[in-house]
Amino acid sequence: MNTIGLVINLNKRGVVSLVENIVNWLEDRGCTVLIAQETAASIGFARLGVTEKHLIEQAECVIVLGGDGTLLRTTRELAESGKPITGINLGHLGFLTEIDIPEVIPALEKLLAGQYYIEERMMLEALVYRENKIVERALGLNDAVITNGAFARLIHLETYVNNEYVNTYPSDGLIIASPTGSTAYSLSAGGPLVTPDLNLMLITPICPHTLWARPLVVAPESTVKVVILSGREEVMLTMDGQLGFKLLQSDQVMIRQASQKARFLRLKGRGFFELLGKKLREEGDRSGD
Repeated sequence: MNTIGLVINLNKRGVVSLVENIVNWLEDRGCTVLIAQETAASIGFARLGVTEKHLIEQAECVIVLGGDGTLLRTTRELAESGKPITGINLGHLGFLTEIDIPEVIPALEKLLAGQYYIEERMMLEALVYRENKIVERALGLNDAVITNGAFARLIHLETYVNNEYVNTYPSDGLIIASPTGSTAYSLSAGGPLVTPDLNLMLITPICPHTLWARPLVVAPESTVKVVILSGREEVMLTMDGQLGFKLLQSDQVMIRQASQKARFLRLKGRGFFELLGKKLREEGDRSGD
């Protein structure tokens, strides 16, 4: 790895000095560092600034400085290119960002020495059909969520798997999650935890207004179709909690496994259950504050 892209969340405290250290360390070892033009100019590294297209095309890997949200957005942007990505965690303990600040230099040493492996993860594609035409196509790593909008009103979602009718959920919404997304919104809605090495999809209703509505696990080759029956309520499709699209009555949302894979560059070999234990302890500590 000689050409490395940096994606930087400028809202994180101390990020500029960290970028300076990383850039100096990499350039001292003959590496080329690429940063998006606007970001580079704002932190005094205009000489490293390139267009986002150039960064994606030329970088051999991308390092994200931020939290899981920044990594999710960058993963979607890099999905078509297949470029590997890793994250330096500048937020709370996350499931996606791998490197903590004290570990940055040792991690970079491993990267340049080739001491890493690539972990591929399933992504989701959502297609919105309106009057038999595709009006929206979006990728997500965690989940596709269909939910009510600004008002907490019940919505009705007619749901199929591979064109076989499953249920009409009277609920606050429906989550279709990947294994990676099982630790996100789906978990808070009562969905099961799934190890990220599996390929499957989770269908988790949000606050269902029936006792018989339960989370459902389906095969990765499945296509989940959700028909919007509600008309007066505002209904939204969101991908990874970041991309939003307003849905209308009779819209059909098709969710399936994407052809693209998220490719994470792993340097530490951190185990899923080790991370899960830390995350649960962190949440327990917060609840005791």
